[in-house]
Amino acid sequence: MKATIWHNPACGTSRKTLAILQETPGIELTIIEYLKQPYTADKLRQLFAAAGLAARDALRLRGTDAEERGLKDASEDAIIAAMAANPAYVERPIVRTDKGVRLCRPQDVVREIL
Repeated sequence: MKATIWHNPACGTSRKTLAILQETPGIELTIIEYLKQPYTADKLRQLFAAAGLAARDALRLRGTDAEERGLKDASEDAIIAAMAANPAYVERPIVRTDKGVRLCRPQDVVREIL
């Protein structure tokens, strides 16, 4: 099974999710460090649609200035534009497998798509 993780190595939940993927037999894993290879707005829309999330659901407030910038109450398009411009605004990690897409917080959510 193919799996892609949009990963932040500084994040404990992201590291734990990555470990689950690496320990699962038969996973062909792609790791994207999204702070180095940022999302496009189109990719974010695709991932959120596949996960059944609104952009607001995946907006990272902790450790960012997203709330101060008014993103918590912004439109879907404004949130996605901000996320594409500053990938730190995206909650992590996001994982896509052949079975679906999940925002893996907590990390055990990844098991739903393995």
